[in-house]
Amino acid sequence: MRITGKLIGALVGWVLLRHPIGIVLGALFGHLWDVGAIGGGASAASTRDFIGPLFGLAGAIAKSDGRVSEPEIAATENLIARLGLSSAQRSEAIARFKDGKQDGFAVDAAMADLRAWCRGRRDRAYILLDLLLEIVFAEGSLSREKLAIVRRLCATLGVHEQELAALAAMRGYGFGYAGGGYRQAQSPPGAPPGKDPYAVLGLSREASDREVKTAYRRLISQHHPDKLGDVPEALKRRAEERAREINIAYEKIRSERGFT
Repeated sequence: MRITGKLIGALVGWVLLRHPIGIVLGALFGHLWDVGAIGGGASAASTRDFIGPLFGLAGAIAKSDGRVSEPEIAATENLIARLGLSSAQRSEAIARFKDGKQDGFAVDAAMADLRAWCRGRRDRAYILLDLLLEIVFAEGSLSREKLAIVRRLCATLGVHEQELAALAAMRGYGFGYAGGGYRQAQSPPGAPPGKDPYAVLGLSREASDREVKTAYRRLISQHHPDKLGDVPEALKRRAEERAREINIAYEKIRSERGFT
């Protein structure tokens, strides 16, 4: 935890006001500086920049099952294009992806950098996980090694695995566990084609009407694009897509069950 700003702020507050309240106000200002919320503190750049650690993890995920395939490379290139990166950012993304493929890549450090960028905000955590799922599912099947890294990231960002499953369901995938390994879950027999609306809301089909409504309100709040703040437009557009998917899933369930 950074404390330099707090200490300096408290000292300046005392010098200026010669009163304990000056220490409190100065320490508060210093805390905001430490976390990068104001000014040009040392952590400001790292908390705003997700490109390096994101593509480093993408490289680690792609290589985790032994080799980087053409679909995974294509998914990474598509991700770069979708984010609308500048020439410098594109070069950084490619370089970090190559770093991530190396055996000695610091996965935990990259995850810590992403946690710093999220700054405790779950909507930003969902954005990062959603982007990385493009690499996880690039080959169409669910690799245990790839999923293991994403699950570690969930733990780092404070996202429950049920929420990860809901994010995957929005892409038409689900998580299942059988025979000692993870697999791509199939839709239940008789389910309509397309994404399972219950999986999109992170629910089972046995969920009560009240649980459906509660899950919908929680998800639509967490995936609201207007709450993301200063992030690239591509991330806001993806949040808008997820919000639409959540609304569609809820309307399907509401229509099936007949509640208002």
